[in-house]
Amino acid sequence: MINDFIADYARLIVSYPDDIKVVSVENHDIVEIILYAHGDDVGKLIGKQGKMIGAIKTVISGCKAKDGKSYRINVESIEQ
Repeated sequence: MINDFIADYARLIVSYPDDIKVVSVENHDIVEIILYAHGDDVGKLIGKQGKMIGAIKTVISGCKAKDGKSYRINVESIEQ
């Protein structure tokens, strides 16, 4: 559910929506979400002073109240 939300949201922001890929790795109470995007789109996803990625983190932090897990999100460039 969270992976789908992040992928859909990211596709609305980027110039290369077909390159968006979301992978999550669960370790105990922490779920690490890796958002892969085209190199030109990484800056758009992070935003000025990290405000865009901060907003995404804020939205997914609400999921902690539901399932008790902490979420960490990273944006990485895919190799072209």
